[in-house]
Amino acid sequence: MASSRRKRGLWSLFEYDYRTGVIKLKAEYCPRCRSIMAFHKEPVARWYCGRCHYTEYVRIRRRAST
Repeated sequence: MASSRRKRGLWSLFEYDYRTGVIKLKAEYCPRCRSIMAFHKEPVARWYCGRCHYTEYVRIRRRAST
């Protein structure tokens, strides 16, 4: 049975700027162990490190209604 999910590879972690020739990481590094952190949207938006289990919650700014 074929998986409906698209395979992720190394190309999904980095973005390349063709004009300047710079490679940039899309994710963040863990402040504790310096490994690449994963971004999770559900149930709460957060950055999570699977190596040392560090979690950083993302605060969503809401517009003030007038």
